[in-house]
Amino acid sequence: MARITYITNTDESITLEAFSGSLMELAVQNGVPGIDGDCGGVCSCATCHVHVAPEYMAIVGEPEEIEMDMLELNDDVDEYSRLGCQVQISEALDGITLTVAR
Repeated sequence: MARITYITNTDESITLEAFSGSLMELAVQNGVPGIDGDCGGVCSCATCHVHVAPEYMAIVGEPEEIEMDMLELNDDVDEYSRLGCQVQISEALDGITLTVAR
């Protein structure tokens, strides 16, 4: 199981637990504000954009080309940006903190 903390745009901290699925699915299922997942997880809308805590980037990994293409359309992108639909939950993510993009 992984404990995942989302920091919302209003600085609310929401910690959730999951065994599987994507970061986007977990957020949508639990009503995390700012994570919409409009495309259902097929990497075509960027409404699940999050900033990964720097110490977890090596575990989460770099985005693939299709994800980078979507991120380029967003103004709030930095080196810690990922689309939640493209990051699968595993025990390796236990304790991760994600900041919802504005």
